[in-house]
Amino acid sequence: MSDHAVLHVKGRVLVGPDDVRDELWVVGGRIAYAPPAGARDIRTVEGWALPGLVDAHCHVGLDRHGPVPDDVSEKQALADREAGTLLVRDAGSPSDTRWIDGRDDLPKIIRAGRHIARTRRYIRNYAHEIEPEDLVAYVAQEARRGDGWVKLVGDWIDRGTGDLSACWPPDAVRAAIAEAHRLGARVTAHCFAEDSLRDLVEAGIDCVEHATGLTEDTIPLFAERGVAIVPTLVNIALFPQFAADGEAKFPRWSAHMRRLHERRYDTVRAAYDAGVPVYVGTDAGGSLAHGLVAGEVAELVTAGIPPLDALSATTWGARRWLGRPGLDEGAPADLVVYEGDPRADVRVLAAPRRVVLNGRVIG
Repeated sequence: MSDHAVLHVKGRVLVGPDDVRDELWVVGGRIAYAPPAGARDIRTVEGWALPGLVDAHCHVGLDRHGPVPDDVSEKQALADREAGTLLVRDAGSPSDTRWIDGRDDLPKIIRAGRHIARTRRYIRNYAHEIEPEDLVAYVAQEARRGDGWVKLVGDWIDRGTGDLSACWPPDAVRAAIAEAHRLGARVTAHCFAEDSLRDLVEAGIDCVEHATGLTEDTIPLFAERGVAIVPTLVNIALFPQFAADGEAKFPRWSAHMRRLHERRYDTVRAAYDAGVPVYVGTDAGGSLAHGLVAGEVAELVTAGIPPLDALSATTWGARRWLGRPGLDEGAPADLVVYEGDPRADVRVLAAPRRVVLNGRVIG
């Protein structure tokens, strides 16, 4: 389709959970709801249209060993695009992926800078590894480098105890989150276990990744403070494998990981029922391939979240949370078209019929 062509999307356009229209137009790469006068070069796409999907926990520029070359980052971004993911919150990467911003054929990225972890308390080559007295300075640094987010590693295995434990003392994390907020950034944290969550929420954190350690004691606190979670259930599915790999050296940790895995669906459903905001994220880029967003939506439904709310967690609600437009008049035309109604069966998301990015039909 030429840059001057007009795209006509017809069928059912899911502008919002309660706003369904019969058609939209794409003119000059932007969305319109009135047919343009005098248009001659028109391409029509039919089906069920959604805003471009959101993966709110993804790592472009990272694999299981650390940073990757630009050509690998490009392949990762293309895999996300082919899956209909057109907006990524990159929840920590050691690679400089700013060059992607100049490519109108790749998903848009909201960066959280590089992970910030305690010394020898995270995956090698991933994070800045520091001690608590340096936390505020590193949070300020990554807040300036990122796109409005900072990523902490809230807990990890403590080799001394052989189990998961919190990485930061409460006063350090409180000062660091306050500094991020002063600089206009929100803060999220990797958390598998239980014991870091209360300190982080009481310190003012905005989001927690994975959140498998939520309990009946901490869920109400998350709900009261409006702290979001991104469960990454497609990644939590790997916990039994991780536990088996670490059994000989860290049996307490392995048993803990299995318990967290066994109750994962109950944890997510209890958080949702309590009013905790839940968003879709895959954790792609470490142990997982990119392009798994449809599988994560299906996992949320398996956990008991109603399909429409699971859709919102990767479309309307997620975009609103991240401050990015959906299918709004005048917004960049980032949308995905499907054969069937994703509200009736979220598995439809696994097979996009057409992907439209910045007004161009690219798949």
